[in-house]
Amino acid sequence: MSIDSDRSAPVTVEPVVVGTGPVAPQDVVRVARDGAAVRLSDESLAAMGESRRRIEALAADPKPVYGVSTGFGALAVRHIPLELRKQLQRSLIRSHAAGSGAEVEREVVRALMLLRLSTLATGRTGVRPVVAQTYAALLSAGITPVVYEYGSLGCSGDLAPLAHVALAVLGEGAVRDADGALLPAAEALAAAGIAPVELAEKEGLALINGTDGMLGMLVLACHDLRNLLRLADVTAAMSVEGLLGTDKVFAADLQALRPQPGQAIAAANMTRLLADSAIVASHATPDCTVVQDAYSLRCAPQVAGGARDTLAHAERVAGYELASAVDNPVVTLDGRVESNGNFHGAPVAYVLDFLAIVVADVASISERRTDRFLDKARNHGLPPFLADDPGVDSGHMIAQYTQAAIVSELKRLAAPASVDSIPSSAMQEDHVSMGWSAARKLRRSIDGLTRVLAIEALTAARALDLRAPLTPAPATAAVRDVLRAHVDGPGADRYLAPEIDAAVRLAASGALLAGAESVIGPLG
Repeated sequence: MSIDSDRSAPVTVEPVVVGTGPVAPQDVVRVARDGAAVRLSDESLAAMGESRRRIEALAADPKPVYGVSTGFGALAVRHIPLELRKQLQRSLIRSHAAGSGAEVEREVVRALMLLRLSTLATGRTGVRPVVAQTYAALLSAGITPVVYEYGSLGCSGDLAPLAHVALAVLGEGAVRDADGALLPAAEALAAAGIAPVELAEKEGLALINGTDGMLGMLVLACHDLRNLLRLADVTAAMSVEGLLGTDKVFAADLQALRPQPGQAIAAANMTRLLADSAIVASHATPDCTVVQDAYSLRCAPQVAGGARDTLAHAERVAGYELASAVDNPVVTLDGRVESNGNFHGAPVAYVLDFLAIVVADVASISERRTDRFLDKARNHGLPPFLADDPGVDSGHMIAQYTQAAIVSELKRLAAPASVDSIPSSAMQEDHVSMGWSAARKLRRSIDGLTRVLAIEALTAARALDLRAPLTPAPATAAVRDVLRAHVDGPGADRYLAPEIDAAVRLAASGALLAGAESVIGPLG
């Protein structure tokens, strides 16, 4: 259920500079989706050089240091002699590149690479500058290592996904070039003039010991969901209008009685969207017999607002993680090399699961509004199923079935991954986060919400047309007009799947939201 799982973008935007501080979320999006090139700051190169000198000193010390002169995980009890340490790092990458399943999307791999590079650039991992520079070179050349769906438990880092990336840096495994062609890594690196890396002490471990995959997917999901929640306010307003609901319940003083910040934003958006609607004004009279609208209309700000507040929490967690240097062992600011548990993905896994829950609920209330349009007992005078000739025509009957099927799946995807744990590495790694799995299902959930909102917009636009000669609000009319440039208005039954697909593309691209904002300005 993927709208665009293989986004390809040329390297045409300003490069992202990676320093010792956190990468901005918008820069993650630029690198992942827009193909932005990457370069390292002088400060980061100096910091890496300094910490590398500390690692090299420890490598010469006879005292065992985890990841420098020992094996890994449950095999850390073995001291590795000097002559085998390069082989140790190379073997780590080869053995851990054990993923399986479908290829992971290009944008996810690029986000993962940028975030691992960001941690390397802090100087807290002890890798040589050349290793980080090679990651930046691959990103800038548009070379994307092939990473597979399964292989991360979200603890000790996203091990298999990160190992497949590191394997490509060694000149092994498979990659896709900037045009999407599948090539051996050695061939693609040679064509781009990039020399493969020969890993030294600790470097293999530093390349795979982070939460970068799940964090990259969280950052991308937050970006998408913030726009989709604005679109949810747009489609809800269209439905309130088309179902002859009232906008009075969205008044600011009523929202202030329950000072949830997201709720206030959603209600204010809906008030602006419905301003100057002749349809709303037509029944805002003393003789109107409707006392209260259904929950799916009246409580839209409460649901979308709660989703906004959950998203805000997820964005805070992502911000903390973007400011982190996740590795084990880590080189501290005072030069110590210490083992730690910062690679555990629990904080990220939790919010990924939280977002899957709110996505399912926002989609659920959207589907309920669509269903009301189709029931002549509840749609206040519209034809059954919005059909042109009910009985001969079925109108949008099965569009709601499609919504319902998606919503049902979203409810299943809302079951949290982070409550599960399967011990690994001979019980050394006996509690894991499953954050990668939480991120993978959230991507599917975001896709589903996009489709559900698109179908609500399509159905609500048809209803607004059927209310003629009454006219909708300027903002909702603009959204309807964006749809009408691609999908015809009411009439006899037509092949519906292409119309739904067109609406989905308009929702995913931001065109529907832009239609409303072209009239009333940016929504909150």
